Amino acid sequence: MIMKRCFSAKQGVIFDIKEFAVFDGPGIRTTVFLKGCPLRCMWCHNPEGLNPNPEKMIKKQGIENCGEFISVSKLSGILLKDQEFYKKTQGGVTFSGGEPLLQADFLYEVLQELNEIHTAIETSGFAAEEIFQMIINKIDLVIMDLKLIDSELHRKYTGVDNTIILKNLGILKDMRKPFIIRIPLIPKVNDTPSNLEAAAALLEGAKELVRVELLPYHRTAGAKYSMVGRAYAPLFQEDVPPSKEIGSFLRRNIPCIVL
Repeated sequence: MIMKRCFSAKQGVIFDIKEFAVFDGPGIRTTVFLKGCPLRCMWCHNPEGLNPNPEKMIKKQGIENCGEFISVSKLSGILLKDQEFYKKTQGGVTFSGGEPLLQADFLYEVLQELNEIHTAIETSGFAAEEIFQMIINKIDLVIMDLKLIDSELHRKYTGVDNTIILKNLGILKDMRKPFIIRIPLIPKVNDTPSNLEAAAALLEGAKELVRVELLPYHRTAGAKYSMVGRAYAPLFQEDVPPSKEIGSFLRRNIPCIVL
């Protein structure tokens, strides 16, 4: 199922705002986590971001609310107060999730208020083409996940087909928009030579590609699932360290680092 426009343009649902973020784009940034995601990646580190609605989260210190409705004016006001700080540190604001494109109309309206701030988005790319282009045209930097190239394996491990993702990646490659590709390295799932070779071949020659970032799987991924009433039962061996082979990218002159 491809995401269509949903949610109000006047308000959205977020579940966290992280200040002083340094891994979500250049400089020192504020990362806004929007709630809701159409994918169900078996290794997801943010299960509290899957449900698009506010929910309860059970922690050791008690039950907390996870997610809140917020207006465009309130969120943009929070972000604009640090505008001068972003300029001094060459930072900005990054929208993550969940999947930010699930709240495209709300996100677009917030971006309209942030014209003087460097903006980035962390996205799976799973959205209708019109939504993808609408938001990407307003963003300064795109950080896009590329999990699996094989469509059947992608569906098995993320719950969705990757046809629209690869199509949007093609659109992104043709745009004059800097982008970073992130590949979560899942042991014996997508850290294989065949998948990394396919990913590298797909990215070869992309003029605006800044770099590829490989993110090795960490066993803490399942720690928060029970807090939001979900079970963590990945169909892969968690105790096997993933391969961190970057040769497929370097052979094609694609900058690649392991985070």
